[in-house]
Amino acid sequence: MSDFEQELASQPHDAFARCMLSDPAKAAAFFQGHLPPDIVAAADWSTLALQPASFVRQNLQQSHTDLLYTVKVAGREVLLYLLLEHQTSVDALMPLRLLCYVTEVLRHHADEHGLPLPPVLPFVLHQGPDRWTVSTQFRDLFELPKDLESLLGAFLPTFEHALLDLTRFDPAKEEHHPQMQVILQLMKAAREKRLMEFFEWVARGEVEVRLLLREDLFRRCLLYAVHIDINLDVEGIARTLSTSNELQTEAMSLAQKLRLEGRAEGRVEGRAEGMWSGKIQMLERFLGIGESSTEALAAMDTAALEARYNELEQQYNLRFKK
Repeated sequence: MSDFEQELASQPHDAFARCMLSDPAKAAAFFQGHLPPDIVAAADWSTLALQPASFVRQNLQQSHTDLLYTVKVAGREVLLYLLLEHQTSVDALMPLRLLCYVTEVLRHHADEHGLPLPPVLPFVLHQGPDRWTVSTQFRDLFELPKDLESLLGAFLPTFEHALLDLTRFDPAKEEHHPQMQVILQLMKAAREKRLMEFFEWVARGEVEVRLLLREDLFRRCLLYAVHIDINLDVEGIARTLSTSNELQTEAMSLAQKLRLEGRAEGRVEGRAEGMWSGKIQMLERFLGIGESSTEALAAMDTAALEARYNELEQQYNLRFKK
């Protein structure tokens, strides 16, 4: 099992986003599509580099992850701080949270390099199911009457964060960066629980097959989708992709692998309980707990197997479907 697959088992949203956006070329395409045009034009995207640092506290890493990049803008170093936000509810305190993260970024830079400090551009990629309806301006966290605003305004930090709200993402507007179009469309479908629609979108030829096959992108998308929806019909996906032999073969290969692992038919051949056994073993792997032996599961009746599966599914949903 690859490192990517191991990470998917514990934090699928985080693993997929980090895998895709840790690649400087994909990250550059993302920022070029969603930062203000003047900044995009002034930046030398060939200098974009991922930095080995995280500023999200451990207890928040289930719903947030972050990536820090450096890039030259008009010859000066600028830091791009990307916060990947996976929680289900919109966070009205996001500007305050970002202020804390940006402060830590600058403190770290000062400790390593001293002055002058580089500008930090905070960017939030929102993957939650609800539309982002709160302000991106830090000052809007305060409610000051006009007289106090004139007295105290100069003492308030003033900044805003860039935002991509995937609930409003339109893949047609990402046509200049087709791989990023695929990545963001899948991340949107994952949160909206409309994964089969994503593969139908692929089957319609919305993106070239060669781009999907490059760098194993399609296989990674399939693996991410399966980890998000444990009941996803991979064989149905393969049938949907009948117009592309390459993609259909890839989907059938994964379907066969899942069957062999007990995902579809179970490992106990010839018994109705085999389906439950396979699903139980799959969930145990995803949850990172000890996998039940085939012999132990074969000794259980259907009702006990179903009860065990429901218990594991509840744990899975609590951990991964926040």
